[in-house]
Amino acid sequence: MKKFKVLLLVAVVTLGLNTLNAQEKIGHISTDLLISLMPETKALNAELEKLGKTYEAELKAENDAFEAKLKKYDAEAASQTDEVNQSRRAEVQNDQQSLYQASQIAREDISKKRDEKLKPILEKAKKAIDDVAKANGYKYVLETSTLVVANGTDILPLVKTKLGIQ
Repeated sequence: MKKFKVLLLVAVVTLGLNTLNAQEKIGHISTDLLISLMPETKALNAELEKLGKTYEAELKAENDAFEAKLKKYDAEAASQTDEVNQSRRAEVQNDQQSLYQASQIAREDISKKRDEKLKPILEKAKKAIDDVAKANGYKYVLETSTLVVANGTDILPLVKTKLGIQ
């Protein structure tokens, strides 16, 4: 009988805690959408696009010079000695490798700049989400993209207001 009373007490306490947990507010937000709407992200994208076009123009100029050299060497190949042709092939291979490396460096630079400048944007978005959650009593805020059913409150409009986004 004593065990039954203890078991009953544990069951009542557990049910009581479940009732309290059921009253906690849960919200959800699409952080990808929020970040894409932030003016800082739009400015970053414009800056990265400009940088990409600069690198693209430089690489195109280098590639055009490489193509011109290749055509010249091909046209002159019959009138050159084997030693000269072999030297030119090595030079072309080096130029080709340099062009590839320049392309890789450009991609890495753009990626590095993106990661570097995106970090404060992500931190600002997280802080805004945290502030809105605290101010509105949300115990949990979940990422919308991972939810199968999103019956909670979408807090995106509240966070947009907090950040001054229309």
